[in-house]
Amino acid sequence: MPQRYSPRQAHDHAMARLGFVSDDAQRRAVAVLEACYQALHDASATPRGVYLWGPVGRGKTWLMDLFHRHLDVPSRRLHFHHFMRWVHRRQFELAGTADPLTALARELAGEVRVLCLDELFVSDIADALILGRLFSAMFDHGLVLVCTSNQAPHQLYAEGFNRERFLPAIAAIEWHMGVVELDGGQDHRLHPGRAHPRYWVSRPGHPSALNEVFTRLRQGRPEDHASIELGRRSIPVVARSEGVLWCRYAALCEKPLAALDFIALCDRFDHVLLSEVPCLSRREAAAPITRGTEDGVARVDAGERDFPELSRHDDGVRRFIALVDECYDRRIPLYLEAEVALGDLYPHGYLAFPFRRVLSRLQEMQLARFGRDLDLESPGG
Repeated sequence: MPQRYSPRQAHDHAMARLGFVSDDAQRRAVAVLEACYQALHDASATPRGVYLWGPVGRGKTWLMDLFHRHLDVPSRRLHFHHFMRWVHRRQFELAGTADPLTALARELAGEVRVLCLDELFVSDIADALILGRLFSAMFDHGLVLVCTSNQAPHQLYAEGFNRERFLPAIAAIEWHMGVVELDGGQDHRLHPGRAHPRYWVSRPGHPSALNEVFTRLRQGRPEDHASIELGRRSIPVVARSEGVLWCRYAALCEKPLAALDFIALCDRFDHVLLSEVPCLSRREAAAPITRGTEDGVARVDAGERDFPELSRHDDGVRRFIALVDECYDRRIPLYLEAEVALGDLYPHGYLAFPFRRVLSRLQEMQLARFGRDLDLESPGG
């Protein structure tokens, strides 16, 4: 049976044996995670959850995973996208129940003691309305929640419509969880490591750099050019083989796909190649979001009329963000060929805040350590 470490022991092991670099902010977070861990394994204690927040690359996901990996109580670790997919599905299945969200919280508390959620981010009004009640019900049923986020609790859904409906969730988080800011001033994903380029700038008139990549990754297995099915939609491919998929940006990011479709994609493929990625920032005058773009219908139905200004590219950028997040969370290398350098993909625009996380993750993918099955993985996150 593998040896179990407390968060402090696991952190100290990574520093001493694996050459990772810590900082004062990480050490403060480790102390709070350690207190939660010890309380969970002490029948007489009442543990508080932990909310880790801060800029990209400060080690939030890594620390949460150290905590989760060595728990000796029933627990579950999910990316926030996966959690919300499960919530929406169960809410639909519980239709007709007097209080489906309370029933859902009771069900979850009956299965696990600890729920770890990575990358908590609320931008959709439907999610905000659900979470406003669900988090309170989860805490009422004794669930211990450990989360990571790029935002402090009071910043979640900060400018969202009907935000007052989300305020109970913020109050519950701040009451039931220790809130820790991680900002030691350095992005741990950028620490030196052996380079393994997975990003190229296309050269007009030259063959795609992904030709050689695809040939190497398929390792002599048969090559196929038939479309794949995602979300009941036929998605054209450049090429595919067992475990390897190569698509154009337009095929995956400019089609009406959702986060759950990228979950399904990563269930099937171990390596994803994406070519013909354009510059994603606004190229034309801004226009308000309208019916038909993502989130538009829900916001209109809710009565909102003051929509944010979006580029025509931004629906695709949302999907690109979801794809990168899913690949990163699953440790699936994403190989990109774009018309501009990585730092110039999305320098400005309405989605600049979430894209900073994407940029940091893509930068880590340019190192050999990404995707390796280490017992203690990279300290970024």
